[in-house]
Amino acid sequence: MVSLPLNTLKQTMKTMANSPGFDRVLSKVDVLSSSPGKVVCEMKVEEEHTNRGGTLHGGLIATLVDVISTVAIMNTERGAPGVSVDMNITYMNAAKIGEDVLITAQVLKQGRTLAFATVDLTSKVTGKLIAQGRHTKHVGPHL
Repeated sequence: MVSLPLNTLKQTMKTMANSPGFDRVLSKVDVLSSSPGKVVCEMKVEEEHTNRGGTLHGGLIATLVDVISTVAIMNTERGAPGVSVDMNITYMNAAKIGEDVLITAQVLKQGRTLAFATVDLTSKVTGKLIAQGRHTKHVGPHL
């Protein structure tokens, strides 16, 4: 597998966050590292990211699983984002305001038409697993 330069991935995330659409919610996500089929990001939970209980919103977690796994899939030889076929998230622990969250996306398998990725959101301080997502994308030639 081939990996995109870290600066390219950082710029991709910045471009998405600066767009007028929904991806603006990604403005506080920072790409820390990458290797072929893998991307590690970080985000500090702020009030704008929380639900009524004051913890990281489940919808934002789902968005992070979607977007960061897509970036990991783009960080392969094929380099295409594909379209979502299936995604699921298991929520295990809450993340509170001020907590730094690591988002690690890894491509598990990329075939002729499908790519499978997993995403772990963990507390940077405690190492506790906050949520885990699985994402399947259609990456075939007929998108």
